[in-house]
Amino acid sequence: MRNHDAEPSASMHQRAELFAGLHRRGDPLLLANAWDVASAVAIASAGAQAIATTSAGVAWSLGVPDGADFGADRAAAVIRRIAAAVTVPVSADIEAGYGESPGTVAATLAAVVRAGAVGVNIEDQRDQSSLFEPGEQAERLAAARAAAAGIPVWINARTDVFLCGSYSSTSAGVAAALRRAAQYAAAGADSLFVPGLTDLAAIAELAAGPLPVAVMAWPGAATVAELTTAGVVRISLGSAIAQAAYGLAARAATELFTTGTYDSNTNGFSYTDMNNTLQNASVTREEAPAR
Repeated sequence: MRNHDAEPSASMHQRAELFAGLHRRGDPLLLANAWDVASAVAIASAGAQAIATTSAGVAWSLGVPDGADFGADRAAAVIRRIAAAVTVPVSADIEAGYGESPGTVAATLAAVVRAGAVGVNIEDQRDQSSLFEPGEQAERLAAARAAAAGIPVWINARTDVFLCGSYSSTSAGVAAALRRAAQYAAAGADSLFVPGLTDLAAIAELAAGPLPVAVMAWPGAATVAELTTAGVVRISLGSAIAQAAYGLAARAATELFTTGTYDSNTNGFSYTDMNNTLQNASVTREEAPAR
């Protein structure tokens, strides 16, 4: 069984290099984000090339709201369990690093890498209404890069200029994102993540900038084909699958309590398939070589 608290070894390098190689213009990495072992294993069984967590889904699964002081230890514990259960590379959503100082961000990154992550998301949102200054965030990203200790961890630098920035137009937001991208690239980031941006022309403009671009998709957003043409290297679903799963739980319960029927429960994993999928993951865990 892999010891995810051991020092990183060559296999971590290999996983990190594999994960990095999945970020390609013209053939972007598609991530259906997971929030626990069962969701990760189910997503992997569908053919995922990698698993990325959603901080919102992880928090909800543990009974706390997204954006609460979730903490590096709990984030690392989830990553450790997921990384032990799947054979594909794993990337951790560590929000803003669970602290403001570069040292705290570095410690968080080191913790999730020890747990088995070969990629991270680090956002520049300080709180619900403000961002770290670009120079501040660059220092935080540089500290994270140094903490990777030679492992080529893919740092997906998330900017929330389109979620909480006060810009008069999309073009002003793009200009702000490009300024941040230049500083984040110099600090060691590998890609720029721009959740909230839907304009394909603006996405293409960013994709021609200093960093490869990652985007978030949801029902009604541009298709994978359209985003591929715009030049993105990574498309993720964020918390959407977790939201759909919890929405199904509420709908199925409401149906039971009101009409006394059970139609909401159709099209799920069968009991046997879910057990077999998790059993296969357990076998993989037991047979996996030490890192």
